[in-house]
Amino acid sequence: MNLSVRLILLGLGWIMVCIGVAGIFLPLLPTTPFLLLAAWLFARSSPRLEQWLFDHPLFGQPLRDWRKDGAISRGAKICALSLMALGFAFFWLRLQPSMLTASIIALIMLALGAFIVSRPEPRR
Repeated sequence: MNLSVRLILLGLGWIMVCIGVAGIFLPLLPTTPFLLLAAWLFARSSPRLEQWLFDHPLFGQPLRDWRKDGAISRGAKICALSLMALGFAFFWLRLQPSMLTASIIALIMLALGAFIVSRPEPRR
């Protein structure tokens, strides 16, 4: 792989890590999808950084579970669904959207919630 492509992928990987870390503190921003994308980008640009991400004490286990089995832990499912519900309640009460807008957002959240619930739990 040529150096400029590798550097672009590496830079994008770090951007995804930063967004994922921000997701820890911002309730409507997910963490894991950005870290999964960072792992994918690091796998193509720096296997050492990919391994660092999978060995990380905080981020590593959910990433390993996803890579191995496409699995999401029960605690992560509960947390994700609870935060989605709180986010929708905040959206509904604070912004008072039209019924059409609220319905579209609710359908998207329901589809995402169904996907999360349908994932297996990790084998320990």
